[in-house]
Amino acid sequence: MESPRDILKRHGLHAKYSWGQNFLGDERALQGIADALALREGEPVVELGPGLGHLTRFLAATGAQVTAVERDRDMISVLEKEAIPGVRVVAGNAATVDFAQAAGVPQVAVVGNLPYHLTSSILFQVLDQRAQVSRAVFTLQKEVVERLAAEPGTRDYGLLSVLLGLHFSIEHLFTLGSRLFHPPPKVDSAVVRLTRRASPLAPVVDEERFTRVVKASFAHRRKTLLNSLKSDRTLGTPEVYVKALETAGIDPMRRAETLSPQEFAALERGLGPLAEGA
Repeated sequence: MESPRDILKRHGLHAKYSWGQNFLGDERALQGIADALALREGEPVVELGPGLGHLTRFLAATGAQVTAVERDRDMISVLEKEAIPGVRVVAGNAATVDFAQAAGVPQVAVVGNLPYHLTSSILFQVLDQRAQVSRAVFTLQKEVVERLAAEPGTRDYGLLSVLLGLHFSIEHLFTLGSRLFHPPPKVDSAVVRLTRRASPLAPVVDEERFTRVVKASFAHRRKTLLNSLKSDRTLGTPEVYVKALETAGIDPMRRAETLSPQEFAALERGLGPLAEGA
């Protein structure tokens, strides 16, 4: 396969550093990413930020229906000129696109080598669109993958570990050294797989409130759980938090990073039914 450097040169282009463009051209790594999706022939898959089309070719080789969502007009031009069979190119922003709508189907798999500065936005999009996303495989900064896959009680465990973990199983698959990319980023990357659970690990009363509870809990990591929650009065008074923690059977002196997604769900349920109009 032609290297990213050579394709850019052939089209008279350069990687855009401000867009976080680091192109992966290693065939073994690309095959590993495609294999991790386990695509079936004819299955719809949305690739976010296909760039020069290296991974796109491996996805298309599975016989899947590939929708490549790209916002860089230069990259769109390259993809159209390369004309990879079985691939439909769509102009769009990976951080805001409706995955299923882009593919024109009710449910999709999602894949992409994500720019570091858009990682959180895209992961929240996957979370919000989880009913339409069967699974996702992303190449991210290694530290981010370690945080996503972290277990409760560890330093890396945090907000997205909980929010995604309630609805997806999270697997840190393999690491990719910076030298495999052009231009090489300053840090190593890793590949993570998110597979939607058949049902959440635990029920919640309201998803938006659950998110707010988790965000408030992690807002001050060094504080106890109760003190972190008390700093956010939008969900209730300190007395309400004390009662919710008691109902959930959670020691208020614990810290947020020690709670499992199931315990956070119990805490949200402990707040009781939503007030009318909330």
